[in-house]
Amino acid sequence: MKKRLTRTGIIIIALFAVVMLAAATNETGASGVTFSKDVAPIIYNHCAECHRPGEIAPMSLMTYQETRPWAKSIRERVVERSMPPWSADPKYGHWANDARLSQQQIDTIVAWVNAGAPKGDDKDLPPAPKFAEGWTIGKPDAVVEMQEEYTVPADGTVPYLYFSMPTNFTEDKWIQAMEIRPGNRSVVHHVIAYAQEAGVKDTNPGGEGELRRGRTHLGGITPNKTGIVYGPGTARLIKKGSNIVFQMHYTTNGQVTKDRTRIGFVFAKEPGRKMLITGNAIDVRFVIPPGEANHEVKASKTFNEDVLITSFMPHMHVRGKDFTYTAVYPDGRSEILLSVPKYDFNWQLTYLPKTPIALPKGTRLDCVAHFDNSAKNKFNPDPTKAVRWGDQTWEEMMIGWFTYTRATDEQAASARPSGK
Repeated sequence: MKKRLTRTGIIIIALFAVVMLAAATNETGASGVTFSKDVAPIIYNHCAECHRPGEIAPMSLMTYQETRPWAKSIRERVVERSMPPWSADPKYGHWANDARLSQQQIDTIVAWVNAGAPKGDDKDLPPAPKFAEGWTIGKPDAVVEMQEEYTVPADGTVPYLYFSMPTNFTEDKWIQAMEIRPGNRSVVHHVIAYAQEAGVKDTNPGGEGELRRGRTHLGGITPNKTGIVYGPGTARLIKKGSNIVFQMHYTTNGQVTKDRTRIGFVFAKEPGRKMLITGNAIDVRFVIPPGEANHEVKASKTFNEDVLITSFMPHMHVRGKDFTYTAVYPDGRSEILLSVPKYDFNWQLTYLPKTPIALPKGTRLDCVAHFDNSAKNKFNPDPTKAVRWGDQTWEEMMIGWFTYTRATDEQAASARPSGK
């Protein structure tokens, strides 16, 4: 004869079921989304380059234990699309290094956090990405560093400094990737690296926007940038016997400290590389009136040969508001190539077209920037003063950097030797 369950027994069974369901939810989440199966792949592919020990992000996200305390902050930043950082207007251009998450990826992270950020099963965890220790470009073929440490004072303003180091290259080298690694990130605001040809004396290093004879612009870093890998079929050329010149912008932090910055190079292994050239559209004579919230500054560059644009990098300081590159073709037609509607001084990104942009001879590249020198700009040091060009952060710059190859290099590339 079967026994009927008492009311107490039914309650006990129900409570047990609730407890078991809660335990299961803690592992898999009400939505079934877990860190191991769903979130870790997103982090490994889009975040780990910076969010790992020793890199530029303030915290590592390489493990569940490291990620879990930041779950709600991660949800907030991905929903507002401030992380991963990307400032280009999606209406214009297609970018090889577009860092944006898809809406599906954002929804996955939101569902995970809303479910209590469950870990899931370790067997679902994909292999963690592997990086060369201390480098994001892989192990360099050559490393050049400042010949001695520089002592940064505790306070005051440090003018731009220039340090020259020999490469000791005995033959021309084609560079496929480069990375600048500050010795002390806390005091290095930015670094710009040049290759200075042997036998070409450069008595005046010049300012940030100047391109001088015998000098090759290699690239630079701000506090948020890692290494640079050049696009397929392109490379920088460093001639034998060249020196590397660092333009160093140090910022004091309240204590005496030291820095010894270095640069690593990965040599191009394939023959037939097209040489990358850096150019800019620049205005150094602007004056931004006090309190002006939307001051416009323009600069242009007209090409006297057919070129292929491989990157853009707009540069302003803390009053920078937006930046646009527009091509005006010889037939009068115009096209916006890149629009950055919300420029962020803390994330000075380089934008790499998926396909190099062909600009025929006679094309004018117009750069238009707007600056906010009003009290509404929370980063503005002093809205009561007119602002002019200057090296320091409380001054301003307007530079439309770009890199390109000559269209004629398509035919000449196969005849060029590669670096060894």
